[in-house]
Amino acid sequence: MRFEEKAFAKLNLCLDVGEKLPDGYHAVRGVMQSTDFCDEVSLTPGEGPWRVQSDLSYLPTGETNLAAQAALLFRQATGLGPAGGLITLKKRIPVCGGYGGGSSDAAAVLRIMNRISASPLSWAELEELSLPLGADVPFCIRGGTALAEGKGEKLTPLPDLDGRALVLCRPDFSCSTPQLFKALDARKIRLRPDVAGMVRAIEEGDTAGAARRLFNVFEEVLPRKQGDTVREIKDHLLGAGALGAAMTGSGSGVFGVFADAARAGEACAALREAGVVCYASQTTPRLV
Repeated sequence: MRFEEKAFAKLNLCLDVGEKLPDGYHAVRGVMQSTDFCDEVSLTPGEGPWRVQSDLSYLPTGETNLAAQAALLFRQATGLGPAGGLITLKKRIPVCGGYGGGSSDAAAVLRIMNRISASPLSWAELEELSLPLGADVPFCIRGGTALAEGKGEKLTPLPDLDGRALVLCRPDFSCSTPQLFKALDARKIRLRPDVAGMVRAIEEGDTAGAARRLFNVFEEVLPRKQGDTVREIKDHLLGAGALGAAMTGSGSGVFGVFADAARAGEACAALREAGVVCYASQTTPRLV
């Protein structure tokens, strides 16, 4: 029998980074949001070790793949669920784009493993279990709209920003996350996101106010050429009517929030004519 889940892309509506913690992680604070742009994940229990199959030839196909590691972690923690089989990933979320594709795939596998094991873990326990897989995975378990603190695992649910129109863009380069963290450590950052203002706007249902506060501190330390490209795409989005635009994660993905789907669709068409890879999407609510 095959079990299926969708793995939803995430956005960092705003992202700030603090000092390095003793365990090597950095303290972060920001607001995260899930979208309906997704990978499709399926799991078929079977004999032998976990195998991973995808439509991207360069992704790991064995138990080094994060999706397989999620299945192994669940089995190790609970003793439940299949010990091996096939995980199939139908990839749509750009790899290394800051949209959390690998994290979301791992979260989807954990949801599947929990479901087919008669849900021995609560949602909160599943989030806690997932942290060793990466700082974004706990959020990707349920998605929605949340304030993320600590390493990203301290999640405070916020009112759902459901159904807001988006355009997600993928520049033709990837960013080095370790290098960007080093750059932040080496510089005094003067411009930081208004996280408290973002939270307040979301709580008040002020989409335009939240969109005005979209900001990612990593944009401050991008290499010059990459920074120029991100700014150009943001300018395209804003010029096409976006209420706000920002880079997500450690890049290189850039997104815009729009007043309605029609404007987002028009912006997406214009950006594609300009040679930018982009996708129309919308925000999604928390799973529970």
